[in-house]
Amino acid sequence: MDFQEQLRLGADHLSRKDPVMKALIGKHGLPTFRPHRNYYQALVESIISQQLSVKAAASILGRFVDLFNHFPTPADILARDFDKIKSVGLSRPKTNYIRDLAEHVKDGTVNFDHLDSLSNDEIIQHLTQVKGIGVWTVHMFLIFCMGRLDVLAVGDLGVRNALTSLYTEKYNFDHVVKDVEIQIISEQNLWHPYESMVCWYAWRSLENTPALSRMP
Repeated sequence: MDFQEQLRLGADHLSRKDPVMKALIGKHGLPTFRPHRNYYQALVESIISQQLSVKAAASILGRFVDLFNHFPTPADILARDFDKIKSVGLSRPKTNYIRDLAEHVKDGTVNFDHLDSLSNDEIIQHLTQVKGIGVWTVHMFLIFCMGRLDVLAVGDLGVRNALTSLYTEKYNFDHVVKDVEIQIISEQNLWHPYESMVCWYAWRSLENTPALSRMP
């Protein structure tokens, strides 16, 4: 089954089970993200874009690639002077994070070849070995790179704010929903196994496309 068909099945499931999602699906159509296998590049780009606007991240990424005249391999990064890499506009911590990822990939501690055979939790455990890659980053990676449809990104502030707004009428929230409350909403509205799609519709309800959706 191709990915588009999986999205159609997910939209049908959510529309049947949850009237809030049904309304968003009618408004926004099927999600536009597509899985790809540029895993290493995606993680480097995610580190660069952390806590930056789309415009600022794109500018720094452009200078980063120009520094190497191509998207650098781990060996390219480790061979280049630290301060030279930092000079493209990266903070010292982000430069360290990119180098740490490169070191993990080069020595085989992080191996992308077997990721598809791992569970979401195993992938989180595998990738968070790298400095600067936390659970939120891996959740975005699972959704926008790997196309995993069962990821509930409870740590994303946009998702939390959106779900608070979308479900306040039903649940009478007087605060931003907490992790455990999101889990309850998910279980009661039968989102599984399409939680990633719920997150995408939540973001769209805010008209706020997630930064990592830019990943190729």
